[in-house]
Amino acid sequence: MKTTIERLGHQGDAIAAGPIFVTGALPGEEVEGDVVGDRMIAPKIITPSADRVKPPCSHAKSCGGCSLQHASDAFVEDWKQGVVDTALIAQGVEAKAACIKTSPPRSRRRASLSGKRTKKGAIVGFHGRASGTVIEVPNCTLLHPDLMDIIPVLQEMTVLGASRKGEASFTIAQTLNGVDVLVRDVKPADTPLRMELAQLAGKAGLSRLTWEDELIAGRAPAYQMFGKASVAPPPGAFLQATREGEQALLAPVLDALDGAKKVVDLFAGSGTFSLPAAETAEVHAVESEGNMLSALDTGWRQAKGLKRVTTETRDLFRRPLMPDEFKFVDAVIIDPPRAGAEAQIKELAKSDVPVIAMVSCNPVTFARDARLLVGAGYSLGSITVVDQFRWSPHVELVASFTKPRPKRAA
Repeated sequence: MKTTIERLGHQGDAIAAGPIFVTGALPGEEVEGDVVGDRMIAPKIITPSADRVKPPCSHAKSCGGCSLQHASDAFVEDWKQGVVDTALIAQGVEAKAACIKTSPPRSRRRASLSGKRTKKGAIVGFHGRASGTVIEVPNCTLLHPDLMDIIPVLQEMTVLGASRKGEASFTIAQTLNGVDVLVRDVKPADTPLRMELAQLAGKAGLSRLTWEDELIAGRAPAYQMFGKASVAPPPGAFLQATREGEQALLAPVLDALDGAKKVVDLFAGSGTFSLPAAETAEVHAVESEGNMLSALDTGWRQAKGLKRVTTETRDLFRRPLMPDEFKFVDAVIIDPPRAGAEAQIKELAKSDVPVIAMVSCNPVTFARDARLLVGAGYSLGSITVVDQFRWSPHVELVASFTKPRPKRAA
């Protein structure tokens, strides 16, 4: 059948009337193909959009890592800003994304890869689109060259540790001292395997190699710079995907904190925002993962020129901070996971905190939480969209909320 694409969905799939989902198409394009269920199989583009471009990566058709390489950068930027605007409109919040910051190609400093043994050795890469097949990506335009350089070493680890039917899972991150590697879904390490793995890690110049939960090699601390502090997050811990994306999120957060003396950082992780904020304010960092807070605390103690930072291990979904705990706080940073932070936002909405800087990786839950704050008297300021997952439908953003603090009785 023939049909015309009306729009893109949140996952980047093109949608025609029906709805019919069409992978790899763009709004306004006429497409043709067989339809099975609600999806067009092997669509043919009859009338291409002016926004269609040749994918910059040779793996674009097979790899599932990037789904929007067929669209121009300008189209993707407009679409991602539109995703945020649409989410806010759905919640009745009057605001628009002011700008977008896009990370450059080959800048991803962390990634999750899979390894599969073959008859001749092993392959390491991303999964194919809607497939369990592992696709090699030797010409990847997404990953930082430092990550690309260690793929042959990951292949050797796959041969050593993966089962013939299973897959090894790699979480890799660029650090100041080499690449940090966490390996999962592999056989336990015995003494001979530990020796082989340690040799591989040394040969590749890895900063750290963790095999399941066992540290195999630690040539140098797996440091990240958060402001003035060098921090070694735990293996596999959350890290903003690109340095450029991290800075694009950090800058408006710090702008929002201007003049604040006491700051609370919720979902603080290993200190992405806490430690830069501590250059001008005292910070209380709250996070559910104690090992991440331990890394944050160590980084703070070893840094120079920072104000006091305290930490608290706390599940903010089950035990959000209550309004009276914000009594003398000038500003709050909150960077929740994709589910948002509805329970914590409800308590924040009851508080007198004058400034809230919110970072989000999900426009839908951000808009829901923004509605609660606006309904409690907060004003939503400018919104910056950050695209550090280039060529994917993933959208991040940062925004500030302000409310005059009531005058207290003398």
